[in-house]
Amino acid sequence: MIQRASPPSDALAHAREVLEIEARAVSDLINRLDDGFARAVELMRSCRGRVVVSGIGKSGHIAHKIASTMASTGTPAFFVHPAEASHGDVGMVTCNDVFVALSNSGESAELMEIIPVIKRQGAKLIALTGNLGSSLAREADVHLYAGVEKEACPLNLAPTASTTAALALGDALAVALMKAKGFTLAEFARSHPGGTLGRKLLHVRDVMRTAEAAPRVPLGAKLPETILEMSRGGMGMAAIVDGENRVLGIYTDGDLRRTLEKGGDIHSIKIAEAMTRKPHTIGPDKLAVEAVEIMEHSKINQLLVVDHEQHLIGALNMHDLFRAKVI
Repeated sequence: MIQRASPPSDALAHAREVLEIEARAVSDLINRLDDGFARAVELMRSCRGRVVVSGIGKSGHIAHKIASTMASTGTPAFFVHPAEASHGDVGMVTCNDVFVALSNSGESAELMEIIPVIKRQGAKLIALTGNLGSSLAREADVHLYAGVEKEACPLNLAPTASTTAALALGDALAVALMKAKGFTLAEFARSHPGGTLGRKLLHVRDVMRTAEAAPRVPLGAKLPETILEMSRGGMGMAAIVDGENRVLGIYTDGDLRRTLEKGGDIHSIKIAEAMTRKPHTIGPDKLAVEAVEIMEHSKINQLLVVDHEQHLIGALNMHDLFRAKVI
């Protein structure tokens, strides 16, 4: 019997139903979590080797993502295909590793074929399935149940809600493990050196002009000397420092325009009379995005970089941040 296609007007209703089913599948996991989850996290936290994640079909795609998330958040992890594992790749697994096996049925032949080898090797086994009584669940050191009431597929066949639940539970594992290990922002930056994430995690010291390149004049300088220094530095500003290189003020292109608007003999103006005192500063170990926030909030284009005693150690402007693709 040929089933007639539903009219396009039903698309929104179908989409909402799918999202409701999948949201319920994830929500059901919350009250289902027990000590087994904590044991799984502890197994991986104390692992002296790596976390090896495996699955076949749609579960394999989810396993790929879980391994990738763990690897980028401080847990050495990789994916191994169970079919390839049975043809030699199981040699990647050592007695120091934790093997995480994903299978909704818990009976995937490709996985069950390599489980005895994994256990003989001495690796710990965490199973994530939708079947409490499955062979994989029985063999596991820790079993995590990710079963769903039904799939979002109208035929209740295509893995939809079950893969969503498995993915969410995998994310929960990765984040809980990340917190258990005390994974820091600096470590996250090191594991994401490229792309947008890496750029957002650059520090001020990575993008600033060094102290030698930062234009500056002493407090006793006059305006013409300061203008020459501003031109040399090419940053649209000059820092005013004392004899120990501590920042006392800043003079910018905007300050120069305001000085000219007032009139008078610019050759006789002392910079101490025209500078902006108590300028905005930032430390070198702050994130570059924090510098962006300061500059945007304060409507300034330059920022002086100082140490904890206010010594000038560098400077940066919006062009430096654009060049580093922080913005």
